[in-house]
Amino acid sequence: MAWTKAKYRIILRPLGLFLVCLAVLSACKVAYSFNGASIDYTKIKTITITDFPIRADYVYAPLATVFNTELQDIFARQTKLNFVNRGGDLEIGGEIVGYRQINQAVKADGFASEVRLEVEVNVRFTNNTAHEKDFERRYTAYRTYEASQPLIDVQDDLIEEMVKDLTEQIFNATVADW
Repeated sequence: MAWTKAKYRIILRPLGLFLVCLAVLSACKVAYSFNGASIDYTKIKTITITDFPIRADYVYAPLATVFNTELQDIFARQTKLNFVNRGGDLEIGGEIVGYRQINQAVKADGFASEVRLEVEVNVRFTNNTAHEKDFERRYTAYRTYEASQPLIDVQDDLIEEMVKDLTEQIFNATVADW
């Protein structure tokens, strides 16, 4: 008989804990979105994204095109907002302020073994329906590569990765309320 009570305790305790957790979770309201955006589409219907010019000391011309296209694409893919040229409910603008290479690791002979490529973007965000959410902020993304590789060979792939990272950071800060 004692063995039977122990057997039931082993089964009933986890089951009881599960039922308590289920009751607590069902009492909570959980809002989930597959894309991470938390936009009230009854108030916010339009977005204006101006092109980000390059204001960095070192200029790689394709960077601006890749960045501007990906920034617009992420909002087009993950929201239902309509794009307008001016005066959107949400406005995003700024400039690419940094594009630089930094030597990271040094070998015994004194030469760099790794180089860090970095992109920095200054973003101005205006929420015309709730100005307390407005901000101006800088975002940075970087990737490292072997110094034995010429920058020209790895630059486009690294920029694609960094731009994806930057646009996700901007998306999350502006409409995902992270």
